[in-house]
Order: sequence, then C-alpha cells, then structure tokens
Amino acid sequence: MSLPQILDAAQVSDNTLTAQLPDTWMQGRTAYGGLTAAIALDATLRSQPDLPPLRSAQIAFVGPLAGEVVVKTELLRRGRTAAFIEANVYGDGKLGLKALFVFMIGLESSIDYAEDARPEVPDFADAAPAMANPDPKFFTGHLEYRHGLAIDERHTPDFMRWVRLRERDGLHPMVELMAIGDALPPAAMALFEKPGPISSMTWQINLLTAEPVTTDGWWLSRSTADLARHGSSSQLMLLWNADREPVITGMQSVAIFV
Repeated sequence: MSLPQILDAAQVSDNTLTAQLPDTWMQGRTAYGGLTAAIALDATLRSQPDLPPLRSAQIAFVGPLAGEVVVKTELLRRGRTAAFIEANVYGDGKLGLKALFVFMIGLESSIDYAEDARPEVPDFADAAPAMANPDPKFFTGHLEYRHGLAIDERHTPDFMRWVRLRERDGLHPMVELMAIGDALPPAAMALFEKPGPISSMTWQINLLTAEPVTTDGWWLSRSTADLARHGSSSQLMLLWNADREPVITGMQSVAIFV
C-alpha cells in the first residue's frame, strides 16, 4: 500500500486516527519514521479546521511501530497567530512516536532575509539513479532516488539525493514532505567500516515556506553529520525543491550501535 492508500483506509473518530502500517514500509523492526511522522501529521490536520501553515515539528521516535497504529491528537493551544498540537502514535498500546506540530499564519515584518546557498548538483532529470535497499519489505521501495553529490564526496558523512514518492497523488503537501524528509540514511553510516544497526532518536524540522511546490515530485535532500561519538550522532538536514529553493531545515539525533 502506498501512503495515499494508507491514509484513505484510515479510520477517524474525534481526535483519533487508526491506520495499518504494511510490511513494505519497514526499516528493521519498526516502520519508516517518515511514514509514521506523516501519518501523525495527517491526523493532526484532520483534528482541527482551518489550520494555518505548518511551521515547525518536533518528533521523538520513542519505540518501534508496526501493524496497526493509533494516533491521538490534542490541541495544546490555539491563539490568534499560532496553534500547537500534540500527536502521539501508539502500537499495541505502547507509545512509539511523540510529535509537536506548530502552525502559524504569515505576519507582516520588516525583516526579509534568506541565505542563498543553493547546491550545485545535477538536475534531477540528469542525475544518475541511486540504488536503494533491495529488500521488498524495506520502505525505500516506495521511493525513487537519484544521486546528488559527486562520487569523490560520497565517502564523507554527507549524503545528498534527489528523492520522490512513487505514489503521492492526493497528499497534503506538508504530509508529502514529512514522508520524504527522513528518506536518506543517517549520514554517520558513511563512516561505517561494516554494516550495523542505527536508529533515529529525535527529529526537529522548520518549514521555510507556507506552500511547498516542486517539479514532478522531486526534492533534493541532504544530511550531514557534524559529530559521531560515543554511540550518538548529530546531523543537519536540508531539503530543497527542484529549483533549489530551500524548503526545510532540520536536525536529527541518531543512535549508533557499532
């Protein structure tokens, strides 16, 4: 099942959403974090009418999630400009993901600044396909990848790929971004001398536009580890649209078990 199919089949009542996570969305013993975060956001969007644009999300990957999951949302505060909504995702009655979503209207301001750091990479139409995990139960089968970084840069703890969902019709733009924002391997894996387990712990993202759009579903994603030590890694994350316009900035904490 694709993400649109999962959401179409979800059962909704009051501030609760129940969905099934298919085996084809797994990464190890838990479902892909971008999928569960996207489902949590979808439940949040359904829970309140006329929400302003999503501006920020703080996500904790508390425990493994698979099979049937239940999302419970709670409006923490809704003021004149912003709304804070908590979403908790449970599997077998145990908390697996906790998210705080912040929605905010645009405000008139005298401040208008953006760092112009558009990456110099091949356009998605010219980029070479990048191989993903061939396991049919691994979530990457629902995504397409193309290379971003040059070959001589790929040994550093820095991953860059063009990414898109194979099936995305009907998705809310922010739900689509949540689903692909965590689609790259943790950057510290580039330092591994042998395969080993790794797990995302927390994920903080800021949305840089109220209406994200791109071409043919392609987004340019980058994850760069700035520290990997004592079984923990910190990485910076960036996402651009097809025109290299910045869409998301983020940071993630990753546990390393090698």
